[in-house]
Amino acid sequence: MAINSEIEDIARDLIRHQHDHPPVRDLNREVDRRLSVPDRIGADFARLVGSWIFVVAQVGLMLIWVVLNAIGSLAHWDGYPYHLLNFVLSLEAALWASLVLMALNRLYDRDRLRAQHNYELDVKNEEEVKALMNHLMHQDEILLQIVNRLDRSDREMKRLVRRLELSQNSEPAKAGPATTAPPPQSA
Repeated sequence: MAINSEIEDIARDLIRHQHDHPPVRDLNREVDRRLSVPDRIGADFARLVGSWIFVVAQVGLMLIWVVLNAIGSLAHWDGYPYHLLNFVLSLEAALWASLVLMALNRLYDRDRLRAQHNYELDVKNEEEVKALMNHLMHQDEILLQIVNRLDRSDREMKRLVRRLELSQNSEPAKAGPATTAPPPQSA
């Protein structure tokens, strides 16, 4: 009975060692949820400005502008140095630069959130490793207790075997020579 209660105590100690932690967050979903409508529009424009489609369309529009102004048969709304084209491109550059800077600010916010998330994960991992190390140390202590109990049981068994051998060796000497009957033979 004592052995069963000791085993139950050990099992209870092993089961007792559990821990919980909050789930991992999805940063992309969290950042997308925080974006306002103007931020989403700005992000889409910034994505468009940073694409080859925009570059090709921009070059195409400039070529069309220059060609239409160079042909003499049409009305020239912008003469050779193309002041109006330069003005439009300057305004466009200022607008696109502002949109790109806003997009970079959003990326900075996302990176800051990602860094915070990585820090939280590192702290969570450190706690997890500490919990695992504590659990392993606890298991080592329990295993050491089990080994000590087995060692004591082994010594006790050897002591009992020696006592039994001594008692068996001393009984024939006290009783005198033992006569044993031959085993019955089968037909």
